[in-house]
Order: sequence, then structure tokens, then C-alpha cells
Amino acid sequence: MKKIFILTGEPSGDKLAAEVIKQLKKSRKDVEYLSVGGQYLNSIGIKSIYDQKDITYIAFTDILINIFKINKKINETVKKILDYNPDILFSVDSPDFNLRVSKIIKLKKPNIKTIHFIAPKVWAWREGRVKKMKRYLDHILLLFDFEKKYFDKEKLKNTFVGHPILDNTNHEKIEINELLKDKIISIFPGSRLSELKSHVPILIEFIKKMNKQKINYNFIFHATQGSKEYLSKILKKSNLVNVDLISNENIKTATIKKSIFAIVKSGTISLEVCKYGIPSIIIYKMNFVNFFIAKLFLKIKFANMINIINNKEIIPELLQKECNPDEIFKTVNYLLKKPELINQQLKQVSKTIHGLKSTTSSSNEASNILLSYLR
Repeated sequence: MKKIFILTGEPSGDKLAAEVIKQLKKSRKDVEYLSVGGQYLNSIGIKSIYDQKDITYIAFTDILINIFKINKKINETVKKILDYNPDILFSVDSPDFNLRVSKIIKLKKPNIKTIHFIAPKVWAWREGRVKKMKRYLDHILLLFDFEKKYFDKEKLKNTFVGHPILDNTNHEKIEINELLKDKIISIFPGSRLSELKSHVPILIEFIKKMNKQKINYNFIFHATQGSKEYLSKILKKSNLVNVDLISNENIKTATIKKSIFAIVKSGTISLEVCKYGIPSIIIYKMNFVNFFIAKLFLKIKFANMINIINNKEIIPELLQKECNPDEIFKTVNYLLKKPELINQQLKQVSKTIHGLKSTTSSSNEASNILLSYLR
């Protein structure tokens, strides 16, 4: 039996990895798997060596505060991988943790092929990382075609596979007309505790402002399995009657499709909203220290990928001090009253999304790369 160890660091990476492995399983039955994963890999029968939450640190201050715990977890993960002795270490996203593990694995056992999915954003900051990465990565998979030049330059083997979230996947049909009312505004506050603590109070105040208009909007908060308990408690305390919470993936997709608008924290989920042709705005707020560090190093003007690719604000971004109930209310209310602006946004987004798709599907392209290293 061939072996693959899958290393993810947060729910979005867990989801992307699961889509790739589902494709791979269709082609090869003689492969064993072990992982650091979450609910998505678990749902396709892949065991995780520990709870993924243990390494879901994203903010700079979180990493600094937990540096000893993270180093201990890196050493534990390396030992488990070496004991498992896989043919491939397939790491997905979370480069601060995953690439440090890959580096040690390649040093200790060079015959293990190291393949990383979702290239670090070297075009945004620290382009020099590529020189180091080529020493311990055998192959890197790219979400965006424009990234190739950065890795070709250093002769690090790479493949543009597209973004899995843009693949045409078949979801179980669920009848939600009886469960949901009309005029749905979908809200994606994030999955990490730091994001929820920052965004949810702001969003609750925004909803209260919207409710004063006496228009029967229905607000749906989208949660992961890890965030739904916290979100449920906060929303219950708000006493808002036109707010619901969902975490089921199939219901989530159906809800997005039925939404008239979406408020999305900056990140991967914004592409999924774009995929279904739903108008949106982007929000994000972090503490001052993290924001200062980000501003110091980042070379990009925008937070959202659609805006970054086009080098202009197609989807409105409300970041930091602009991420407040008043600004969100004014922006959402204005766009809902201006269908011509919404149509313009959707037209530009659709054109951009078309250029981000691979020829078949991202999951298929990525699984083919893994298969090529199993022969």
C-alpha cells in the first residue's frame, strides 16, 4: 500500500484537502491516509492524529504568544509523520506551520515527496521565501495562474490547478423553501475565535440598524463545526428574531444561492459567494498590532482576491476602522437600492472568476499531481 500524510492547519485547508483526496480515491484504491485534519477529512474516513484546533493560530500575536506550544506541536507532528513513513507529505495552506514541518521532514527523510497546495502569497510579501522553499518542496500547487512566474523564476516545480471552491460540484439537493424566508442576507463572520470576537458584535449592531427600516430581511450566519457553538450563544443573547445559524454544507450552498446579498470576511469564502453570482461586500478587522505589522510588510492595496487581480475595488472593502455598524449599514443599504451597481459588480466578478478556473477541475488537477508521485 502507498501512503499519504495530509497536513492541514485550519478548516478551509481541511475542506480543500478533502476535495482533492475524494478525487484521488476514485483513481487509486491502494493508498492509505493519515492526517492532521478536521471535519471534512474525517467525513471521508481519514483519521487525524490530533485536533486541528490545536494549531489554528493565524494572527501574528497569536503565533508569538503560543510560540513554544507551536514548536512542541511541530516536533510532535514531525515524529508522527516519520513514524508513519508516507510516500507523500501533502500539506495544504497554513504555511507558517506546515512548511516548517515539511522542511524538517525533507531534512530527516529526503525520500518523502513534499507537495504543498496553496502557495504562500509571495506576491504580497516576502518573495524571497521561494529560494528557501525550493530546498524542501518537490512540488507546489497554485490557485492562481499569475503566481507561476514567482516559482518559475527560482525553478521550483509548480502547477496551476485553479481554485477548488470554483469547481462544479454536485451538492445534495435540499428543499429549503420551507425552512427559509425570502430576502436572505448571508453573513460569513469567519471561523477563528479572534475573527468572531471582532466581527460578530459589529454585525449584530448592523442588523439592528437594518431592522429599523421595517424591511423583512432574514440574516443567516454561516458557521463551521468549530465555530457554531460560540456563534449560537452570542446570537441567542442578541434576541434578534430574524437571525438564523447554519453549519450544514449542503444547506449553506442552497442558502448562498437564495441570498440577495452577502457580507463576507476577507478570505476564501468570498470566492464561493462570487461563484454563485451573489453581490457582496468584504469586511475585516484585526487588532492594532497585527494591522500595523501587516501594513508594514504587505505590498498589495486590497484584501479581496477579485480586487487584487483587477487592481481596483470591484467588491467594496470595509477594513479596520471602516469595519463598523454604520459603514456596513450605509454600504449594504446603498447597494441594495442601486441594482445597476450590483449588476456591474456581478459582471466584472463573473469575468474574473472565469479566468481562475482550471481546464477540468482544481481537485482533479491536484489529485493528478499526487498520483504522478505515487507511480
